Amino acid sequence: MVKPRKASSETSRIRRVYYAGKMAFRGQLRKEFRPLLELAVPLVLGELGWMAMSLVDTIMVGRVSKEAIGAVSLGSMLFHAVAVVGIGVLLALDTLVSQSYGAGDTEDCHHSLIQALYLCLPLAPLLMALQWSASLLLAPSGVHPAVVAEAIPYLMALLWSTFPLLLYTAMRRYLQGMNLVKPVMFSLVSANLVNAGANWVFVFGNLGFPAYGATGAGWATCISRIYMSLVLVAYIYWKERHGLGLMRANWRLDLPRIRRLVTLGLPAAMQIVVEVGVFALATVLIGRLEPRFLAAHQIALSAASFTFMVPLGLGAAAAVRVGQAIGRKDSEGANRAGWAAIILGGATMSWFGLIFVLAPGWVAGIFTTDPDVITTTGSLLAVAAVFQLFDGLQGVATGALRGAGDTRTPAVSHLIGYWVVGLPLGYYLCFSVGWGAVGLWAGLCLSLVVIGLVLTGAWWRVTKRL
Repeated sequence: MVKPRKASSETSRIRRVYYAGKMAFRGQLRKEFRPLLELAVPLVLGELGWMAMSLVDTIMVGRVSKEAIGAVSLGSMLFHAVAVVGIGVLLALDTLVSQSYGAGDTEDCHHSLIQALYLCLPLAPLLMALQWSASLLLAPSGVHPAVVAEAIPYLMALLWSTFPLLLYTAMRRYLQGMNLVKPVMFSLVSANLVNAGANWVFVFGNLGFPAYGATGAGWATCISRIYMSLVLVAYIYWKERHGLGLMRANWRLDLPRIRRLVTLGLPAAMQIVVEVGVFALATVLIGRLEPRFLAAHQIALSAASFTFMVPLGLGAAAAVRVGQAIGRKDSEGANRAGWAAIILGGATMSWFGLIFVLAPGWVAGIFTTDPDVITTTGSLLAVAAVFQLFDGLQGVATGALRGAGDTRTPAVSHLIGYWVVGLPLGYYLCFSVGWGAVGLWAGLCLSLVVIGLVLTGAWWRVTKRL
């Protein structure tokens, strides 16, 4: 009779230790929210500012015609499907700079930025050539001719923003990896004023300029991206005068570091290409339907993309916090940073999902006054409401994994989730079953559910390994 009591006593002790450890972790997790939010809020505002530029373009051309909305949707999607290759490669700076900064090695932070700038030089013309080639595929793909006629000039205007965009991305990742996030926020938020003013001039033809319509929106975006890169150049120059130390760093070409950037960044680039590519193809497929479906798709996609900027900013903050913790050999800190960001991302996106369910007409009415487009958009927003939570989980988990140096798991998960599961199902529901654009969105919704669950589980496995 004594042995069972000893066993029971030992079991109770283990349970007390377990629950004490669990409560301690929760307490530390709550403490992580504040430093995470201090880093994340400017990045989220910056991401919202980035997305707002695209929304302003859509709202502006929405007052021109349905075809103009479709042209902006198609042109911007094709541009980003190519540009994200360069942007994704530069995401390697999230890992390298944050881990070096966490280890107290700021010279290595400078070195990574310098090599990234060298990498931008051949990347920009290569991406521009690919973007031009992509424009040649629009007409043969079966997109409505009226949309193609406006999409190609819009894309050609955007093409010239490629190099400034790459420079901006490299400098942004470098700054945020060193906790310098306010200039990133300022550049993106203030760029909206530049973009809105340029749209007013070039889209509608003010101050003596002709009304260029959708093409004018492309030039406005190009001007805005040049402005953003110049803002960060000016800030780094100012910071250099206050001891940044970048100009005193070794500016020699370091091929092994560039190879490290590419090796780490290429899977991240492929993950973004897979994601942007599937929505680009979905846009092309919906372009085969009536113009109102493409307009509704663009509006719903813009709304869903806007809400996704929150977990995207949280994911960037998670990458920095996790990377810095790993750099200073703090595995518990990395664990807390990742889970805190995932919790915040899931909660925020669930709230956005409720807005899509309760007020779809209000959301659609921001972009257009066409009653047919508003009705069609409402049905797409209902699907978007379902995947908001899982989109938030995958966006933040991807950032946390990137901070830990894992860029391959998100790439594989997105490839299988979108191209093996979601897109074939969506195509079948759209064209074979006859659900139209809603069917295509239903397939993509299932993709995000699968990806969100897989990547959250992947982060859980990383925390166990840490």
